[in-house]
Amino acid sequence: MTQDRIRVRGARVHNLKSVDVDVPLQQLVGIAGVSGSGKSSLAMGVLYAEGSRRYLEALSTYTRRRMAQASRADVDSVEHVPAALALRQRPGVPGVRSTFGTSSELLNVLRLMFSRLASHVCPNGHHVPPTIDVAAETPMFCPVCGERVHPPGAEALAFNSEGACPTCAGTGIVRGVDDDALIPDPGKSIDEGAVAPWNVFGFNVQPDIVREFGVRTDIPYRDLTDHEKRIVLAGPEEKKHIVVTSRKGLHDLDFTFRNARLTVTKELERATDEKRYKRVARFLTETVCPDCGGTRLSPAARAPRIGDVSLADATAFTLDHLVAWAADVPGTLPAGMRAMASALVDTLEGMARRLRELGLGYLTLDRASATLSTGERQRVQLARAVRNRTTGVLYVLDEPSIGLHPANVEGLVGVMRDLLADGNSVVFVDHDVQVLGEASHLIEIGPASGADGGRVIAVGSPARLAASAASRLGPFLSGGEPVLVRSRADADELFAHGRIRLATAPLHTVQALDVEIPRGRLIAVTGVSGSGKTTLVLEALIPALRARIDGDRMPHHVTALEITGAPVTQVHVVDAAPIGINVRSTVATYSGVMDRLRRAFAETETARSRGWNLGDFSYNTGSLRCPRCDGTGEVSLDVQFLPDIDITCPVCRGSRYAPEAEEVRLENGMSLPDVLALTVAGALGAIGALPQVRPHLQTLVDLGLGYLTLGEATPGLSGGEAQRLKLSGQLRRRQSGAVFVLDEPTVGLHPLDVRVLIGVLQRLVEHGATVIVIEHDLDLICNADDVIDLGPGGGVDGGRIVFAGTPGELVTAPGSVTGRYLAAHVAAGRG
Repeated sequence: MTQDRIRVRGARVHNLKSVDVDVPLQQLVGIAGVSGSGKSSLAMGVLYAEGSRRYLEALSTYTRRRMAQASRADVDSVEHVPAALALRQRPGVPGVRSTFGTSSELLNVLRLMFSRLASHVCPNGHHVPPTIDVAAETPMFCPVCGERVHPPGAEALAFNSEGACPTCAGTGIVRGVDDDALIPDPGKSIDEGAVAPWNVFGFNVQPDIVREFGVRTDIPYRDLTDHEKRIVLAGPEEKKHIVVTSRKGLHDLDFTFRNARLTVTKELERATDEKRYKRVARFLTETVCPDCGGTRLSPAARAPRIGDVSLADATAFTLDHLVAWAADVPGTLPAGMRAMASALVDTLEGMARRLRELGLGYLTLDRASATLSTGERQRVQLARAVRNRTTGVLYVLDEPSIGLHPANVEGLVGVMRDLLADGNSVVFVDHDVQVLGEASHLIEIGPASGADGGRVIAVGSPARLAASAASRLGPFLSGGEPVLVRSRADADELFAHGRIRLATAPLHTVQALDVEIPRGRLIAVTGVSGSGKTTLVLEALIPALRARIDGDRMPHHVTALEITGAPVTQVHVVDAAPIGINVRSTVATYSGVMDRLRRAFAETETARSRGWNLGDFSYNTGSLRCPRCDGTGEVSLDVQFLPDIDITCPVCRGSRYAPEAEEVRLENGMSLPDVLALTVAGALGAIGALPQVRPHLQTLVDLGLGYLTLGEATPGLSGGEAQRLKLSGQLRRRQSGAVFVLDEPTVGLHPLDVRVLIGVLQRLVEHGATVIVIEHDLDLICNADDVIDLGPGGGVDGGRIVFAGTPGELVTAPGSVTGRYLAAHVAAGRG
């Protein structure tokens, strides 16, 4: 008998409380719940973990040992689970050699087209007309000079191998020293620190050495002769005898002169970590490779032509433009080549179709993958999954709506339905009501977060949950839940606290912009993917404000920055990137609570009698850390032919501390390991009386993070949790000179969590901050004081400000895609 559902019994992953649930197969199943309720634990920790593990266990031991494997889920039984694939919320950031064309695999087909369909070049530089002989692998000769022609294969056109530009090695960029950054203030003398890299990297004797070359160091740098300036910037690496004065007297020493440029290049060679590189980067400039023009390709790889178009030209097209161009290619070729050309073009169009439906038609194939947003990278993965045409696979998607404008949700749902049409099953975790409403079956986990969640509170169709009194999502599905939860500024009061006027020159596909941002308000920057939101805020506004604060030069594309009201003194960019890189970063350490806890335990009578001080209570370096796991709370087991297995440390049972730490207790009888096992909310009641602890814990509770445990590792937090935790240190401060920028802060947030977030942003505004959110969530947009909408489309079809004003005005704005969806949102009763 064919099974029609996965049977999960007794699931206890993370906070799941022995959950029993049936998950329909070959249906679109959504899992919902507030942050920390356990929805990802069910989807990723049970369904995906068991589906992938069981598939891998069917492979040979030799094969399995070379593959990353999911650990066995803490569950009584999971029956009828298919082989599973997961598309995670945070795809890895690709390297410098990855582009949209390579990651989507579109470039593979395009290179094949240019290898087989193009006019190739003979050794004497003559272009040979397209011929079927290339694909037939028959000898070709130039009709002009008779020389043998050797058409390149697809690999010879790849910038990651044979086709790479020799100057930039296929990266498209070259790094150089920025001379203007070397001498930021020519009004200073060298003795006063005019040569910045000598100061930054501690080369304090260089002014003494450069004097030996006849350079005057006691006059403004601008007054030096051209010869003197050349010595400072590019003088010879020669030894000079100088006298150095120290507290111990005079010293005769020989030192080698290191000019300003050489100082930077030598430090760049030594920059083996991100921190050191950032110190050097301020003196560097990245420029487009002068030889390949940023195309990454060698002259030979740029030579083949289809019509007048080279491979470099084609990769610079947007996906929409590329598809339109490719459709005309077969008709330009000899009759004998058209069948092959049509097959290649059909393949290209088929691969591009879902990418375009997911709203990525504005991207160019040569766009560096590292510059794509998280949502764009995830959609590339999703489109590739559909193209693989699998059957019988369980796809588990974690927040597939990330980065999606409401206009692109239909394309996302279409992709998921394509997976179903091929005989697969799709389970997705999401918070977007528009996406959840398209599911055929919903599973809601809750009712709250952490220890108060982990139970199935409602199951069934969206209509059934909309009518369920137990469902916390139901009122949002039915449209009966009002979302306007803060008082917005009136249009005539919008700029009462001042304004920031920013004007820019064209950049990327964004046209010249001139925009006014109200101070002390909540501003939403909206628009479809690729409309220019990131370019406006993160590549223009933020660098301009930081340059004004630091007294540096304005970015070249910023033509004006005018600020009225209080001076801008701080700029905070709060993104969803993970906090920390390993389990040693915890909620307690990041929030600042850990230092105060260690101090409290070090001041107990027991600790003093044993000679234990503040440092001994550190689980990273202290004497009381567990000697078995070295304070990580877990150990890795080497099982030879199988992958290493991480387990909870058997000595400390995950507490990170040696047994001796249990001997030191507060007046309430709790040890430090006991405290770290508490949730934030629980700790507020248990240790809130400790000096300076209550404000930190209360802030976390106010942020909706009371369910997190103090000892929880921060790298594992969701994007939304990470963003709110990053804000925790700012909520109690005056912020009249601060600008906060949050990039999609609603990532991973249930509509109820969005309310909490809006309350957090309101506190920042009440303290005088200007808060800017780059956002697609209609609930948050509805609650903003001001909306700046870019578009109307993406890429070359966007890059303009189509609207700026209040949300109430946006719903009637002609030409705004966002306004159209916001109007429908309001009409549905949720505005």
